[in-house]
Amino acid sequence: MDQTTELLASYSCGLTYENLSPQVVHQVKRTIVDTLGCGAGGYLSEPAKIARGLAGGISSVLPSRILGTRDYSSPDMAGFANGVMIRYLDCNDSYFSPGGGHPSDMIPAVMALADPLGSDGRTVIAAIVLAYEVFGRLSDQVLAGENGWDQGMFSIIGATCGAGKVLGLDQERMGHAISLAVTPNLPLGVTRSGELSMWKGCATASATRAAIFAAQLAEQGMTGPFEPFEGRRGLWAQAVGSPVEISPFPDLTEGGNGGPGDDGRFRILNTTFKSYPSQIHTQAPIGLALELQPKVDPKEIEAIRIRSYRGGVSSPATEPEKWDPKTRETADHSIPYLVAVAFQDGAVTPASFASQRISDAALRPLISKINITEDPEFTRRFPGEYNCSMEVIDRGGHAHVAETKYPKGHRSNPLDDSEVEAKFRRLSSDVLSPGQCDQALQLIWSLEDLPELEELLDTIAV
Repeated sequence: MDQTTELLASYSCGLTYENLSPQVVHQVKRTIVDTLGCGAGGYLSEPAKIARGLAGGISSVLPSRILGTRDYSSPDMAGFANGVMIRYLDCNDSYFSPGGGHPSDMIPAVMALADPLGSDGRTVIAAIVLAYEVFGRLSDQVLAGENGWDQGMFSIIGATCGAGKVLGLDQERMGHAISLAVTPNLPLGVTRSGELSMWKGCATASATRAAIFAAQLAEQGMTGPFEPFEGRRGLWAQAVGSPVEISPFPDLTEGGNGGPGDDGRFRILNTTFKSYPSQIHTQAPIGLALELQPKVDPKEIEAIRIRSYRGGVSSPATEPEKWDPKTRETADHSIPYLVAVAFQDGAVTPASFASQRISDAALRPLISKINITEDPEFTRRFPGEYNCSMEVIDRGGHAHVAETKYPKGHRSNPLDDSEVEAKFRRLSSDVLSPGQCDQALQLIWSLEDLPELEELLDTIAV
């Protein structure tokens, strides 16, 4: 095995629940609350129906639960369907440093195997921390998007390690699982370019499906290429163009990454939860628009000037499609659309993406008054700070200004537990009763004591 594969496989087999402090365990439970709320919010979506329909037609000797149902599928297809539901609203967590993505997309890989294997809550928690750690370490070093690849390039590796942890793979088989995930799966960045399709919310679910398959193959003894990262024609040569050195994981036996005093080193503690069901770079502009909205009548607005960091400008604002979105997936990546909705409606919710709202001609005049520019100083401070400034000029020539470094949900301005619970209830309200929400939350907050996941999965069945 090459150095990167050995590094990842060794750490994957070494990390245990006992390495985790109470703060890390609590953050995992917060993340699961957030993630399952997003899944419930995406349950009724068309992509979720398509994915559930396919998954529900497959039987398996290792039956895995499809979220929100009492139906089962194979682990890989259950992981896919569950991932589509969780990702649909674009409201689950994010990680940027300076790469990025949505690490909770990997949680379905852990749950899809933990369910049929009867894994306890502590196994699930450790596997999720592992997946985040692997994803974060890779994302810290490589900006996949700038190389033309989609974020599933690294979520598949973290998901494979998490799935392999649940399966109890030894180091050799974990290495082959990683290789079998890396070698055949390289998702194109076109997934998030131009007018966005349903696949935008399904791409990392596909990575989850492939990750589960890779882990199961390795469990059965399948071998993969021995140098998937550093070998000739390996990932670094083909996709990145230069060698990448992943920083070594500290020695767990010496209280390094995982010691009670080292919480800040776990990547799961550096994630951002979203307040609004939209792309991460849109969170700050939406928050500022909602802050200014009570102070100025939308009919009186002459101009809206937004300054942000490069990613906040280039990703959601510069493509023509973002100024006149036609699909839900484009609209939730469009700063112009979302700011206009925030000023006109005083809120951005899943209802903001109904087809009739997206196509509403009444929004276009306000969208045309928006100007977005990069502030080089904001770019320099990113990703430590998510700076955004908004100036609204009314017909009387008055300027209304708001700015932020840390939009609500950022790790430096986090949602507290009650806010995470409220988000769960809000997103789940169309499919779960208040009683179901109460019971699900009680079970998640005591996850480390659960003998298996069945009761939780029964509770959130629609």
